Amino acid sequence: MTRPAPAFLLAALMLTALAGCALEPKHIGGSHGDDGPGGPLPADLDRIADARPRSEPLNPGANSPYTALGRKYVPFQSPTPYRRRGIATWYGRKFHGKPTSSGERYDMYAITAAHTILPIPSYARVTNLSNGRSIVVRVNDRGPFHAERIIDLSYAAAYKLGFVNAGSARVEVEAILPRSSAARMPPALESSDAVR
Repeated sequence: MTRPAPAFLLAALMLTALAGCALEPKHIGGSHGDDGPGGPLPADLDRIADARPRSEPLNPGANSPYTALGRKYVPFQSPTPYRRRGIATWYGRKFHGKPTSSGERYDMYAITAAHTILPIPSYARVTNLSNGRSIVVRVNDRGPFHAERIIDLSYAAAYKLGFVNAGSARVEVEAILPRSSAARMPPALESSDAVR
């Protein structure tokens, strides 16, 4: 019986280590210099107001079932109770000005978010669990399509929540329901109930 050469073992060990690095989650955000503002921040970034919940008709095209990265998602078809904790990330300049799932142009300085199953448009309260900061965002896009993430926020939303430099944060996301629908909604559903 022959023994593997030490060089072969070393190469196998290095490939295993590199593969482990490739499996680490890639966070969008301040740790990636090419996705931040790319210039001076607006002077009034601290004063950007939270999204103001209002009654809006749902976008039929943006709320149809869809498949992304091999997973099927079934968005809620009406305002539905939802509360979940998980990882939030943010997206910035790479998508600034490009169409969102709602058809609107992404504005990294608006207080918006992408979510896999909350209706478009809808509103949610996002709370950073490490510092207690909380904001209201308008959901107008789809994503994130990574199992460990529950919401992608605009640059401004992440800035207000205090995690732009970290790139991600543990948060709680809670749907904000119109007053008239809250009384007739079923109990909260986890996102795994709507993912096939």
